[in-house]
Amino acid sequence: MSNLNALSVAIEAATRKRDDARKVVQAALAAQQAARAQLHQLDDYARETEARWGVRADATLQPEVMYHHYQFMDRLGHASGIQTGVVSDQSARVDAAQSALLQAELRLSSLRKVIEKRRHDLELQQMRRDQKQTDERAALQYRGAGQGSQGQEY
Repeated sequence: MSNLNALSVAIEAATRKRDDARKVVQAALAAQQAARAQLHQLDDYARETEARWGVRADATLQPEVMYHHYQFMDRLGHASGIQTGVVSDQSARVDAAQSALLQAELRLSSLRKVIEKRRHDLELQQMRRDQKQTDERAALQYRGAGQGSQGQEY
């Protein structure tokens, strides 16, 4: 029975680890979503900026203004590239967290199967003991009945 208690403690610990792993996955997914949203904001801002700078045919712009515009757009592109890397890193974190969650769930499942098998084995042992006691009582009653009838014949 103490073996089952030890397994129950192990199951409780595995359950806590699984729950913690699930929270890590949720946090990683939230961080990944935030990183993607920020990337979309950067991309949208770059498109809007580019659309606002649409040059009309009759417009004349100073070369310095055009230079600053192109420099600004390059910086936006660089920021977008960095954010793409952040999204990729977050995806890797999500994958790692999901893998850890899967391992925790497998561990918990295997512990539950072990405890179930042990319980089944203990029940089987108890049934065998009960059957043995019933057989012994029946044998004693049969012998007692046999001896009682032999004593009456004499």
